[in-house]
Amino acid sequence: MGEAAVEHNRVARSAMNKALWRIVPLIALAYLCAYMDRVNVSFAATQMNLDLGFSATVYGLGGGLFFLGYALFEIPSNLLLVRFGARQWIARIMITWGLLSAAMMFVQTPMHFYVLRFLLGVAEAGFYPGVIYYFASWFPVCHRGRAVSRFFIASPLAAVVMGAASGWLLGLDGRGGLEGWQWLFLVQGLPSVFVGLLVLTMLPEKPGGVAWLTADEKQWIEAELAREQARIGEPVSHDILAAFRNPRVLMLGAIGVLVIGAITTFILSAPMILVAAAGLEATGAGYLIAAGGLVGAGMIVFMGNWADRHGDRWINSFWMAAAMAAALLAIALAPSPGIVIAAYLVFAAACFTIPMLLSSGWAEVLHVRELAVGAAAINTMAQIGAFVTPFAWGAAKDATGSFTSGLYALAAMTLAQAVLVLVLRRQIRAPRGARLALA
Repeated sequence: MGEAAVEHNRVARSAMNKALWRIVPLIALAYLCAYMDRVNVSFAATQMNLDLGFSATVYGLGGGLFFLGYALFEIPSNLLLVRFGARQWIARIMITWGLLSAAMMFVQTPMHFYVLRFLLGVAEAGFYPGVIYYFASWFPVCHRGRAVSRFFIASPLAAVVMGAASGWLLGLDGRGGLEGWQWLFLVQGLPSVFVGLLVLTMLPEKPGGVAWLTADEKQWIEAELAREQARIGEPVSHDILAAFRNPRVLMLGAIGVLVIGAITTFILSAPMILVAAAGLEATGAGYLIAAGGLVGAGMIVFMGNWADRHGDRWINSFWMAAAMAAALLAIALAPSPGIVIAAYLVFAAACFTIPMLLSSGWAEVLHVRELAVGAAAINTMAQIGAFVTPFAWGAAKDATGSFTSGLYALAAMTLAQAVLVLVLRRQIRAPRGARLALA
Protein backbone atom coordinates (compact mmCIF):
# COMPACT_ATOMS: atom_id res chain seq x y z
CA MET A 1 0.00 0.00 0.00
CA GLY A 2 1.45 3.36 -1.06
CA GLU A 3 1.88 6.39 1.14
CA ALA A 4 -1.08 8.14 -0.50
CA ALA A 5 -3.38 5.21 0.27
CA VAL A 6 -2.15 5.03 3.86
CA GLU A 7 -2.81 8.74 4.31
CA HIS A 8 -6.25 8.40 2.68
CA ASN A 9 -7.20 5.63 5.12
CA ARG A 10 -5.88 7.62 8.07
CA VAL A 11 -7.97 10.65 7.12
CA ALA A 12 -11.06 8.46 6.65
CA ARG A 13 -10.67 6.74 10.03
CA SER A 14 -10.04 10.02 11.80
CA ALA A 15 -13.03 11.76 10.20
CA MET A 16 -15.44 8.92 11.01
CA ASN A 17 -14.19 8.44 14.56
CA LYS A 18 -14.62 12.14 15.29
CA ALA A 19 -18.11 12.20 13.76
CA LEU A 20 -19.18 9.07 15.62
CA TRP A 21 -18.09 10.42 19.00
CA ARG A 22 -19.37 13.97 18.47
CA ILE A 23 -22.78 13.10 16.99
CA VAL A 24 -23.96 9.58 17.78
CA PRO A 25 -23.99 9.62 21.63
CA LEU A 26 -26.24 12.70 21.67
CA ILE A 27 -28.58 11.26 19.01
CA ALA A 28 -28.62 7.93 20.88
CA LEU A 29 -29.60 9.68 24.11
CA ALA A 30 -32.40 11.46 22.26
CA TYR A 31 -33.61 8.19 20.74
CA LEU A 32 -33.52 6.48 24.14
CA CYS A 33 -35.88 9.15 25.45
CA ALA A 34 -38.08 8.85 22.34
CA TYR A 35 -38.39 5.10 22.59
CA MET A 36 -39.04 5.21 26.33
CA ASP A 37 -41.79 7.81 25.98
CA ARG A 38 -43.34 5.86 23.11
CA VAL A 39 -43.71 2.47 24.82
CA ASN A 40 -43.64 3.18 28.57
CA VAL A 41 -47.42 2.94 28.31
CA SER A 42 -46.94 -0.85 28.11
CA PHE A 43 -45.70 -0.87 31.72
CA ALA A 44 -48.20 1.75 32.88
CA ALA A 45 -51.02 -0.37 31.41
CA THR A 46 -50.54 -3.10 34.04
CA GLN A 47 -51.98 -0.60 36.59
CA MET A 48 -53.66 2.06 34.46
CA ASN A 49 -56.02 -0.27 32.63
CA LEU A 50 -57.34 -1.62 35.94
CA ASP A 51 -57.55 1.78 37.63
CA LEU A 52 -59.37 3.42 34.72
CA GLY A 53 -61.35 0.38 33.50
CA PHE A 54 -59.78 0.29 30.02
CA SER A 55 -60.52 -2.82 27.94
CA ALA A 56 -57.96 -4.42 25.62
CA THR A 57 -59.71 -2.75 22.68
CA VAL A 58 -59.51 0.71 24.31
CA TYR A 59 -55.87 0.16 25.14
CA GLY A 60 -55.07 -1.20 21.66
CA LEU A 61 -56.73 1.77 19.97
CA GLY A 62 -54.98 4.29 22.22
CA GLY A 63 -51.65 2.53 21.82
CA GLY A 64 -52.02 2.58 18.05
CA LEU A 65 -53.23 6.19 17.77
CA PHE A 66 -49.70 7.33 18.55
CA PHE A 67 -48.62 5.83 15.24
CA LEU A 68 -51.52 7.35 13.31
CA GLY A 69 -50.47 10.82 14.48
CA TYR A 70 -46.88 9.94 13.67
CA ALA A 71 -47.81 8.74 10.17
CA LEU A 72 -49.97 11.72 9.24
CA PHE A 73 -47.30 14.28 10.17
CA GLU A 74 -44.19 12.33 9.18
CA ILE A 75 -43.65 13.89 5.75
CA PRO A 76 -44.51 17.50 6.77
CA SER A 77 -42.17 17.17 9.74
CA ASN A 78 -39.29 15.92 7.62
CA LEU A 79 -39.79 18.72 5.10
CA LEU A 80 -39.64 21.22 7.96
CA LEU A 81 -36.47 19.55 9.23
CA VAL A 82 -34.86 20.18 5.84
CA ARG A 83 -36.02 23.81 5.98
CA PHE A 84 -35.02 24.65 9.56
CA GLY A 85 -32.10 22.24 10.00
CA ALA A 86 -31.72 19.04 12.00
CA ARG A 87 -30.51 20.74 15.17
CA GLN A 88 -33.48 23.05 15.63
CA TRP A 89 -36.13 20.62 14.44
CA ILE A 90 -34.97 17.58 16.42
CA ALA A 91 -34.79 19.79 19.53
CA ARG A 92 -38.36 20.99 18.87
CA ILE A 93 -39.54 17.40 18.50
CA MET A 94 -37.97 16.33 21.76
CA ILE A 95 -39.21 19.21 23.89
CA THR A 96 -42.83 18.86 22.73
CA TRP A 97 -42.96 15.08 23.03
CA GLY A 98 -41.38 15.20 26.51
CA LEU A 99 -44.05 17.60 27.76
CA LEU A 100 -46.85 15.54 26.20
CA SER A 101 -45.45 12.27 27.55
CA ALA A 102 -45.42 13.69 31.08
CA ALA A 103 -48.98 14.96 30.51
CA MET A 104 -50.12 11.34 30.14
CA MET A 105 -50.26 11.31 33.95
CA PHE A 106 -53.52 13.31 33.70
CA VAL A 107 -55.40 10.67 31.67
CA GLN A 108 -58.76 9.75 33.23
CA THR A 109 -61.01 8.68 30.34
CA PRO A 110 -60.56 6.78 27.06
CA MET A 111 -60.89 10.10 25.18
CA HIS A 112 -58.07 11.63 27.23
CA PHE A 113 -55.97 8.57 26.40
CA TYR A 114 -56.76 8.73 22.68
CA VAL A 115 -56.08 12.47 22.33
CA LEU A 116 -52.77 12.46 24.22
CA ARG A 117 -51.45 9.37 22.44
CA PHE A 118 -52.35 10.92 19.07
CA LEU A 119 -50.67 14.23 19.99
CA LEU A 120 -47.59 12.39 21.23
CA GLY A 121 -47.29 10.78 17.79
CA VAL A 122 -47.71 14.16 16.10
CA ALA A 123 -44.96 15.60 18.30
CA GLU A 124 -42.48 12.80 17.58
CA ALA A 125 -43.24 12.60 13.84
CA GLY A 126 -40.13 12.97 11.72
CA PHE A 127 -37.56 12.11 14.37
CA TYR A 128 -36.37 8.74 13.08
CA PRO A 129 -36.37 9.43 9.30
CA GLY A 130 -34.96 12.85 10.09
CA VAL A 131 -31.99 11.22 11.81
CA ILE A 132 -31.50 8.86 8.84
CA TYR A 133 -31.51 11.88 6.51
CA TYR A 134 -29.12 13.75 8.83
CA PHE A 135 -26.71 10.79 8.98
CA ALA A 136 -26.67 10.65 5.17
CA SER A 137 -24.96 14.06 5.21
CA TRP A 138 -22.24 12.83 7.58
CA PHE A 139 -21.56 9.11 7.10
CA PRO A 140 -20.77 7.40 3.76
CA VAL A 141 -22.53 4.09 3.18
CA CYS A 142 -19.54 1.96 4.25
CA HIS A 143 -19.72 3.60 7.70
CA ARG A 144 -23.44 4.20 7.97
CA GLY A 145 -24.36 0.80 9.40
CA ARG A 146 -22.10 1.40 12.38
CA ALA A 147 -23.44 4.91 12.88
CA VAL A 148 -27.09 3.82 12.69
CA SER A 149 -26.49 0.80 14.92
CA ARG A 150 -24.76 2.96 17.54
CA PHE A 151 -27.74 5.28 17.84
CA PHE A 152 -30.33 2.54 17.33
CA ILE A 153 -28.84 0.73 20.32
CA ALA A 154 -30.77 3.24 22.41
CA SER A 155 -34.06 1.40 21.79
CA PRO A 156 -33.02 -1.84 23.55
CA LEU A 157 -31.20 0.19 26.21
CA ALA A 158 -34.47 2.04 26.78
CA ALA A 159 -36.06 -1.36 27.41
CA VAL A 160 -33.35 -1.99 30.01
CA VAL A 161 -34.10 1.34 31.72
CA MET A 162 -37.86 0.80 31.62
CA GLY A 163 -37.65 -2.82 32.72
CA ALA A 164 -35.44 -1.97 35.67
CA ALA A 165 -37.14 1.30 36.72
CA SER A 166 -40.80 0.86 35.86
CA GLY A 167 -41.53 -1.67 38.60
CA TRP A 168 -40.05 0.72 41.16
CA LEU A 169 -42.02 3.68 39.77
CA LEU A 170 -45.26 1.69 39.79
CA GLY A 171 -44.46 0.85 43.40
CA LEU A 172 -44.75 4.57 44.27
CA ASP A 173 -48.52 4.07 44.09
CA GLY A 174 -50.19 6.53 46.49
CA ARG A 175 -47.12 8.69 47.08
CA GLY A 176 -47.87 12.40 46.78
CA GLY A 177 -51.47 11.63 45.92
CA LEU A 178 -50.45 10.05 42.59
CA GLU A 179 -50.95 6.54 41.25
CA GLY A 180 -47.87 4.52 40.34
CA TRP A 181 -48.56 4.80 36.61
CA GLN A 182 -48.79 8.59 36.97
CA TRP A 183 -45.34 8.68 38.56
CA LEU A 184 -44.05 6.56 35.68
CA PHE A 185 -45.25 8.99 32.99
CA LEU A 186 -43.97 12.02 34.89
CA VAL A 187 -40.48 10.68 35.69
CA GLN A 188 -39.90 9.14 32.27
CA GLY A 189 -41.31 12.07 30.27
CA LEU A 190 -39.54 15.18 31.52
CA PRO A 191 -35.92 14.08 30.73
CA SER A 192 -36.76 14.44 27.01
CA VAL A 193 -37.18 18.19 27.50
CA PHE A 194 -33.69 18.49 28.98
CA VAL A 195 -32.12 16.39 26.20
CA GLY A 196 -33.93 18.55 23.63
CA LEU A 197 -32.16 21.59 25.04
CA LEU A 198 -28.83 19.74 24.76
CA VAL A 199 -29.55 18.98 21.09
CA LEU A 200 -30.34 22.64 20.46
CA THR A 201 -26.95 23.72 21.78
CA MET A 202 -24.65 20.84 20.78
CA LEU A 203 -25.76 19.07 17.56
CA PRO A 204 -23.68 20.12 14.48
CA GLU A 205 -25.49 20.65 11.17
CA LYS A 206 -22.97 19.94 8.36
CA PRO A 207 -19.35 18.73 8.19
CA GLY A 208 -18.25 21.99 6.57
CA GLY A 209 -19.40 24.07 9.51
CA VAL A 210 -17.48 22.44 12.38
CA ALA A 211 -14.03 23.27 13.71
CA TRP A 212 -13.18 19.77 14.97
CA LEU A 213 -12.66 18.33 11.46
CA THR A 214 -9.54 19.17 9.47
CA ALA A 215 -9.80 20.47 5.90
CA ASP A 216 -8.70 17.03 4.59
CA GLU A 217 -11.33 15.26 6.67
CA LYS A 218 -14.10 17.57 5.45
CA GLN A 219 -12.97 17.05 1.87
CA TRP A 220 -12.91 13.27 2.30
CA ILE A 221 -16.49 13.18 3.66
CA GLU A 222 -17.78 15.41 0.85
CA ALA A 223 -16.00 13.35 -1.83
CA GLU A 224 -17.28 10.01 -0.47
CA LEU A 225 -20.85 11.26 -0.24
CA ALA A 226 -20.65 12.67 -3.78
CA ARG A 227 -19.41 9.30 -5.10
CA GLU A 228 -22.25 7.55 -3.34
CA GLN A 229 -24.86 9.82 -4.93
CA ALA A 230 -23.29 9.40 -8.39
CA ARG A 231 -23.51 5.61 -7.96
CA ILE A 232 -27.21 5.77 -7.08
CA GLY A 233 -27.99 8.14 -9.97
CA GLU A 234 -30.06 11.30 -10.21
CA PRO A 235 -33.75 10.99 -9.27
CA VAL A 236 -36.34 11.72 -11.95
CA SER A 237 -38.33 13.66 -9.34
CA HIS A 238 -38.22 13.95 -5.58
CA ASP A 239 -41.48 15.53 -4.44
CA ILE A 240 -44.10 13.87 -2.21
CA LEU A 241 -46.12 12.29 -5.02
CA ALA A 242 -42.94 11.00 -6.66
CA ALA A 243 -41.97 9.29 -3.41
CA PHE A 244 -45.24 7.38 -3.33
CA ARG A 245 -44.78 6.41 -7.00
CA ASN A 246 -41.27 5.08 -6.42
CA PRO A 247 -41.45 1.24 -6.48
CA ARG A 248 -38.62 0.90 -3.97
CA VAL A 249 -40.24 3.34 -1.55
CA LEU A 250 -43.48 1.37 -1.84
CA MET A 251 -41.69 -1.93 -1.29
CA LEU A 252 -39.83 -0.62 1.76
CA GLY A 253 -43.08 0.86 3.03
CA ALA A 254 -44.88 -2.49 2.69
CA ILE A 255 -42.04 -4.19 4.54
CA GLY A 256 -42.31 -1.52 7.24
CA VAL A 257 -46.07 -2.01 7.61
CA LEU A 258 -45.53 -5.69 8.38
CA VAL A 259 -42.44 -5.56 10.56
CA ILE A 260 -43.18 -2.38 12.54
CA GLY A 261 -46.81 -3.45 12.98
CA ALA A 262 -45.74 -6.82 14.39
CA ILE A 263 -42.93 -5.48 16.59
CA THR A 264 -44.89 -2.55 17.99
CA THR A 265 -47.97 -4.60 18.76
CA PHE A 266 -46.01 -7.20 20.69
CA ILE A 267 -43.94 -4.63 22.60
CA LEU A 268 -47.02 -2.67 23.66
CA SER A 269 -48.38 -5.80 25.35
CA ALA A 270 -45.13 -7.60 26.26
CA PRO A 271 -45.43 -7.20 30.06
CA MET A 272 -48.99 -8.56 30.01
CA ILE A 273 -48.05 -11.40 27.63
CA LEU A 274 -45.10 -12.48 29.76
CA VAL A 275 -47.19 -12.42 32.93
CA ALA A 276 -49.80 -14.65 31.24
CA ALA A 277 -47.57 -17.01 29.24
CA ALA A 278 -44.53 -17.37 31.51
CA GLY A 279 -46.28 -17.04 34.86
CA LEU A 280 -44.13 -14.06 35.90
CA GLU A 281 -45.03 -11.25 38.27
CA ALA A 282 -44.98 -7.72 36.82
CA THR A 283 -41.57 -7.05 38.36
CA GLY A 284 -40.16 -10.30 36.95
CA ALA A 285 -41.52 -9.45 33.52
CA GLY A 286 -39.78 -6.08 33.80
CA TYR A 287 -36.44 -7.72 34.58
CA LEU A 288 -36.89 -10.10 31.63
CA ILE A 289 -37.62 -7.18 29.32
CA ALA A 290 -34.51 -5.44 30.66
CA ALA A 291 -32.45 -8.58 29.91
CA GLY A 292 -33.96 -8.63 26.43
CA GLY A 293 -32.82 -5.05 25.96
CA LEU A 294 -29.23 -6.04 26.74
CA VAL A 295 -29.44 -8.93 24.26
CA GLY A 296 -30.92 -6.61 21.63
CA ALA A 297 -28.20 -4.01 22.19
CA GLY A 298 -25.47 -6.58 21.69
CA MET A 299 -27.09 -7.91 18.52
CA ILE A 300 -27.50 -4.42 17.06
CA VAL A 301 -23.82 -3.62 17.51
CA PHE A 302 -22.75 -6.98 16.09
CA MET A 303 -25.04 -6.83 13.06
CA GLY A 304 -24.22 -3.17 12.35
CA ASN A 305 -20.53 -4.03 12.11
CA TRP A 306 -21.22 -7.24 10.17
CA ALA A 307 -23.40 -5.43 7.60
CA ASP A 308 -20.74 -2.78 6.98
CA ARG A 309 -18.02 -5.41 6.51
CA HIS A 310 -20.00 -7.74 4.27
CA GLY A 311 -22.29 -5.22 2.55
CA ASP A 312 -25.51 -7.30 2.55
CA ARG A 313 -27.82 -6.03 5.27
CA TRP A 314 -30.85 -7.39 3.38
CA ILE A 315 -30.06 -11.09 3.80
CA ASN A 316 -29.22 -10.45 7.45
CA SER A 317 -32.63 -8.83 7.87
CA PHE A 318 -34.25 -11.91 6.33
CA TRP A 319 -32.65 -14.28 8.83
CA MET A 320 -33.49 -12.00 11.75
CA ALA A 321 -37.14 -11.95 10.61
CA ALA A 322 -37.21 -15.76 10.39
CA ALA A 323 -35.88 -15.98 13.96
CA MET A 324 -38.47 -13.48 15.20
CA ALA A 325 -41.33 -15.38 13.57
CA ALA A 326 -40.15 -18.61 15.24
CA ALA A 327 -39.99 -16.83 18.61
CA LEU A 328 -43.54 -15.51 18.27
CA LEU A 329 -44.81 -18.99 17.41
CA ALA A 330 -43.04 -20.46 20.46
CA ILE A 331 -44.63 -17.84 22.74
CA ALA A 332 -48.06 -18.55 21.21
CA LEU A 333 -47.69 -22.29 21.85
CA ALA A 334 -46.25 -21.63 25.35
CA PRO A 335 -45.13 -25.24 26.01
CA SER A 336 -43.31 -24.20 29.19
CA PRO A 337 -42.32 -21.00 31.01
CA GLY A 338 -38.63 -21.66 30.22
CA ILE A 339 -39.28 -21.85 26.47
CA VAL A 340 -41.39 -18.68 26.58
CA ILE A 341 -38.57 -16.82 28.35
CA ALA A 342 -35.98 -18.10 25.83
CA ALA A 343 -38.29 -17.23 22.92
CA TYR A 344 -38.73 -13.70 24.26
CA LEU A 345 -34.96 -13.21 24.35
CA VAL A 346 -34.77 -14.37 20.70
CA PHE A 347 -37.57 -11.93 19.85
CA ALA A 348 -35.69 -9.11 21.60
CA ALA A 349 -32.48 -9.90 19.70
CA ALA A 350 -34.32 -9.74 16.37
CA CYS A 351 -36.93 -7.02 16.87
CA PHE A 352 -34.43 -4.26 17.61
CA THR A 353 -32.03 -5.38 14.87
CA ILE A 354 -34.38 -5.68 11.88
CA PRO A 355 -35.43 -1.99 11.70
CA MET A 356 -31.80 -0.92 12.10
CA LEU A 357 -30.70 -3.10 9.17
CA LEU A 358 -33.58 -1.98 6.96
CA SER A 359 -33.36 1.76 7.67
CA SER A 360 -29.57 1.86 7.32
CA GLY A 361 -30.16 0.52 3.80
CA TRP A 362 -32.55 3.29 2.71
CA ALA A 363 -29.71 5.56 1.64
CA GLU A 364 -28.26 2.73 -0.48
CA VAL A 365 -31.27 2.78 -2.82
CA LEU A 366 -32.51 6.39 -2.63
CA HIS A 367 -30.65 9.47 -3.86
CA VAL A 368 -30.01 12.07 -1.16
CA ARG A 369 -32.54 14.38 -2.87
CA GLU A 370 -35.14 11.61 -2.53
CA LEU A 371 -34.11 10.62 0.96
CA ALA A 372 -35.83 13.28 3.10
CA VAL A 373 -39.24 12.68 1.53
CA GLY A 374 -38.60 9.01 0.70
CA ALA A 375 -37.58 8.08 4.24
CA ALA A 376 -40.58 9.92 5.65
CA ALA A 377 -42.89 8.18 3.14
CA ILE A 378 -41.48 4.77 4.11
CA ASN A 379 -41.89 5.51 7.81
CA THR A 380 -45.40 6.91 7.24
CA MET A 381 -46.53 3.63 5.71
CA ALA A 382 -44.81 1.67 8.49
CA GLN A 383 -46.57 3.69 11.20
CA ILE A 384 -49.94 2.95 9.63
CA GLY A 385 -49.18 -0.71 10.29
CA ALA A 386 -48.30 0.22 13.86
CA PHE A 387 -51.70 1.94 14.21
CA VAL A 388 -53.92 -0.75 12.69
CA THR A 389 -52.27 -3.84 14.16
CA PRO A 390 -52.51 -2.98 17.91
CA PHE A 391 -56.21 -2.13 17.49
CA ALA A 392 -56.89 -5.45 15.73
CA TRP A 393 -54.80 -7.21 18.38
CA GLY A 394 -56.86 -5.69 21.22
CA ALA A 395 -60.14 -6.57 19.54
CA ALA A 396 -58.95 -10.17 19.06
CA LYS A 397 -57.93 -10.35 22.73
CA ASP A 398 -61.36 -9.14 23.89
CA ALA A 399 -63.11 -11.56 21.50
CA THR A 400 -61.08 -14.69 22.36
CA GLY A 401 -59.88 -13.97 25.89
CA SER A 402 -56.25 -14.76 25.03
CA PHE A 403 -53.28 -13.48 23.04
CA THR A 404 -52.78 -16.73 21.09
CA SER A 405 -54.56 -15.87 17.83
CA GLY A 406 -52.88 -12.49 17.77
CA LEU A 407 -49.44 -14.06 18.20
CA TYR A 408 -50.07 -16.37 15.24
CA ALA A 409 -51.03 -13.34 13.14
CA LEU A 410 -47.86 -11.45 14.16
CA ALA A 411 -45.75 -14.47 13.20
CA ALA A 412 -47.43 -14.60 9.78
CA MET A 413 -46.81 -10.86 9.25
CA THR A 414 -43.14 -11.33 10.10
CA LEU A 415 -42.74 -14.20 7.63
CA ALA A 416 -44.41 -12.16 4.90
CA GLN A 417 -41.98 -9.32 5.60
CA ALA A 418 -39.04 -11.74 5.29
CA VAL A 419 -40.23 -12.81 1.83
CA LEU A 420 -40.57 -9.19 0.67
CA VAL A 421 -37.03 -8.45 1.86
CA LEU A 422 -35.72 -11.25 -0.36
CA VAL A 423 -37.68 -9.85 -3.33
CA LEU A 424 -36.28 -6.35 -2.72
CA ARG A 425 -32.76 -7.73 -2.33
CA ARG A 426 -33.01 -9.41 -5.71
CA GLN A 427 -34.25 -6.18 -7.33
CA ILE A 428 -31.39 -4.15 -5.82
CA ARG A 429 -28.64 -6.61 -6.66
CA ALA A 430 -29.74 -7.37 -10.23
CA PRO A 431 -28.86 -3.91 -11.69
CA ARG A 432 -25.46 -4.03 -9.96
CA GLY A 433 -24.78 -7.40 -11.52
CA ALA A 434 -25.80 -6.08 -14.94
CA ARG A 435 -23.46 -3.09 -14.60
CA LEU A 436 -20.56 -5.37 -13.63
CA ALA A 437 -21.23 -7.61 -16.61
CA LEU A 438 -21.09 -4.62 -18.97
CA ALA A 439 -17.93 -3.18 -17.44
